[in-house]
Amino acid sequence: MKVFVTGAAGFIGGSIAAGLIKAGHQVVGLVRNPDQVAEVAKIGVTGIVGTLGDHDLLVAQARAADAVINAASSDNRAAVEAIIEGLAGSGKPFLHTSGSSIVGDASGGLGTDKIYYEDRLPEPTADKAARVAIDNLVLAAAGQGVRSAVLCNTLIYGHGALPRDSVQLPRLLKQARKSGIVRHVGPGLNTWSNVHIDDVVDLYLLALEKSPAGAFYFVESGEASFRDMSAAIAKALGLGAPQDWPLDEAKEEWGYEMASYGLGSNSRVRGKKARELLGWQPHGPSVMDWIANDMLR
Repeated sequence: MKVFVTGAAGFIGGSIAAGLIKAGHQVVGLVRNPDQVAEVAKIGVTGIVGTLGDHDLLVAQARAADAVINAASSDNRAAVEAIIEGLAGSGKPFLHTSGSSIVGDASGGLGTDKIYYEDRLPEPTADKAARVAIDNLVLAAAGQGVRSAVLCNTLIYGHGALPRDSVQLPRLLKQARKSGIVRHVGPGLNTWSNVHIDDVVDLYLLALEKSPAGAFYFVESGEASFRDMSAAIAKALGLGAPQDWPLDEAKEEWGYEMASYGLGSNSRVRGKKARELLGWQPHGPSVMDWIANDMLR
């Protein structure tokens, strides 16, 4: 296939693009600046400079491709509308990247026993309603002749194909290196489901080939509390025990969204559909093993 990938110079998009190339596909990747064209060329991607605001470019590239993967933003509705416009009536695959903070509870580091499944999602918080609406727009595109699917990633760890950081754990690591103290939001009892980047790539490849139209997948292969992950980071760095950090102070470091949702919420989900519908079998190391053995390489 000729696959158009947005966010091709990013952590997720670059890793997916490299996986597609390895599997024998051609990849045209949207990048934000000319310097990234040469960078993505090193992993075999033909880079096109543009932004998610370039409506006509997105429509044209969607029409010219055999499939589209949006790995640039989970929150840009206009870009998704443009891609759907370009694919409407074609029967081509469209894989949209979402994130499991859509079920985040902004608990301030407190724990929960609530676990969510793909067919039993809660009403989103006001902060996440717009993202969920975009997910639903993608799913509804199945009624417009698009083989659309939403891949809702959990906390992703691992080293990607390009020198980029994932979203959550690198922020804990950076803060620890800066201050000499590993900190988690509140008591760190909040738990996130998680998945290794290599397993993410495997699932996107499977979904591209096999996913039915209108499918929603949680992408997860385990879970861990931030207290446990922080303790593992502290041990790997040779630092003292992690410390609680009041939410307001965490917001000063990481901002409202990251402190409240990315690092301070619970997001416990189970991804049954990928295993049952697509035969996905995660094989990467657990997040605790990765922190201990591979994070600092």
